[in-house]
Amino acid sequence: MTTAYYSTVLNHPLETVWDLIRDFNNYPAYIDGVSESIIEDDKGGDEVGAVRRFCYLGNWIRQRLADNSDEAHTLTYAGIEALPCPAEATTDAPAPTRYEGTMHLLPIVEGNRTFIEWSGKLDTEPTDDEGWRTLFEYLIPDWTHSL
Repeated sequence: MTTAYYSTVLNHPLETVWDLIRDFNNYPAYIDGVSESIIEDDKGGDEVGAVRRFCYLGNWIRQRLADNSDEAHTLTYAGIEALPCPAEATTDAPAPTRYEGTMHLLPIVEGNRTFIEWSGKLDTEPTDDEGWRTLFEYLIPDWTHSL
């Protein structure tokens, strides 16, 4: 198991960022490359257990909302199927991996901004730890700055 982590300050109020990410179906609104997102089984976009199916750079991915806390401003999701490494990411692609991601927001009073932490826990083959961590440490900042 390995973890990728990124944090930064967003020049938006916490409420604005939270309103955007707390709806699990809003992925196309804040992740560049996501063209479509669908919540399965008529569940709500903020309902723990909801499954979203989304298209990211032409690949369909399914994730389950594992936790959504308005009080802590934390959202956790888990991949349903093992995630294959994008072919364009590397010529030496690691084996598919299971993963869980967490976004956590904190208010920054000065300037009415938001501190965001985004981490991914990756259940990888030991020989693939470095490849997956490197890939996620490359992708998470781009996803975060899409907000």
